[in-house]
Amino acid sequence: MNHPAPSPSRLVYLDWLRVGAFGLLILYHVGMFYVTWDWHVKSDHSGHAIEPLMLLTNPWRLTLLFLVSGAATRFMADKMAVATLAGRRTLRLFLPLLAGMILIVPPQSYYEVVEKLGYSGSYLDFWGRYLAADGSFCRGEDCLALPTWNHLWFVVYLLVYTLLLAALLAFLRAPLSRLGERIGALPDWALMVLPILYLAAARLILLPRFEITHALVGDWYNHAVSFAAFLIGFLVAKDGRAVQAFVRLRWKALWLFAAAYIAFAAYAWAWRAEGAVPPEALRGLMRIVYAVDQWAAIVALLGFGALHLNRDSRLLRTLTVAVFPFYIAHQTVIVVVGHHLKALRLPVWLEAPLLIAATAAGCWLAYALALRLGPLRPLLGLGWRRPDRPALDPAPASR
Repeated sequence: MNHPAPSPSRLVYLDWLRVGAFGLLILYHVGMFYVTWDWHVKSDHSGHAIEPLMLLTNPWRLTLLFLVSGAATRFMADKMAVATLAGRRTLRLFLPLLAGMILIVPPQSYYEVVEKLGYSGSYLDFWGRYLAADGSFCRGEDCLALPTWNHLWFVVYLLVYTLLLAALLAFLRAPLSRLGERIGALPDWALMVLPILYLAAARLILLPRFEITHALVGDWYNHAVSFAAFLIGFLVAKDGRAVQAFVRLRWKALWLFAAAYIAFAAYAWAWRAEGAVPPEALRGLMRIVYAVDQWAAIVALLGFGALHLNRDSRLLRTLTVAVFPFYIAHQTVIVVVGHHLKALRLPVWLEAPLLIAATAAGCWLAYALALRLGPLRPLLGLGWRRPDRPALDPAPASR
């Protein structure tokens, strides 16, 4: 059954997907307080229990965000000169990145060295050492790099990808346009299979050589996935043929995602013990399964979203503006509140809801302060004037 293609000037479903993906990201970072995977601070209740739930979004959440960010960039690029695009995105993203590294991220590093290294100095003492790029906070050969951007790596990568795209648009706009036309003309099976093959190849070839570091330099596997998603979003954002293909593929993609998730989660659970090393052949197979999970989930979300998430609302307009301050503030709130909640020795059924509630309140407080205090607006991603567009992507994906 064919469904009417969404108007290329009104793709509200991408705004909903973006807001939802950031909401899942915040909950995921709350979960990092409770799993066995390394993180800045850890609850005394940490264990394996919720790790399968964490794996439900782990393969695709950030890839989807880069794809939607690429789509938003397309709507901007079609309305302004390349130099204007590069300048506006730089101003919108660099200021909160700089402020975040100086003011918002340091508490994360402070409580990390308090918990992992037993640091007993005051926060102000640590902050001075943080700004001075003190490299002496080490556990064996593992030293904390200071200053750091921590969770703001996404902002760094988004800025770099936008500037790379601006350069491509300046010199290769026609070839990019032709590439987008060819992608949009692909049959349904190719739109499903070819990205999976690419993601699987990247995971098989690059990941063993270049682990994900979020350090920008040398993070080649991450770039291969994230920039490709950003570019695909840019190329197909306005192509109704691709959108209709995702709609047609939505159920197949959903079932494929479910099967891949079950297989990968079972594998991760079976080899969850510290020091357990699965056979190399099995690891290779699971890298392919991970790629299937990654792209099938995105296709399903795009297909169902294009079909069912096209209703605008005041809530959506609020959240598209609020989501960037939320993103900037959330991890620091989680780390600070989590550390102090742990000291209270609460049962997990009380500690976890309190942490979630405090994180939500802290994010809303950051957004409210940014709205009302002019100097905070650009530092928390809202720009100098009251915005009528989403904050992380200066033009929303739906405009």
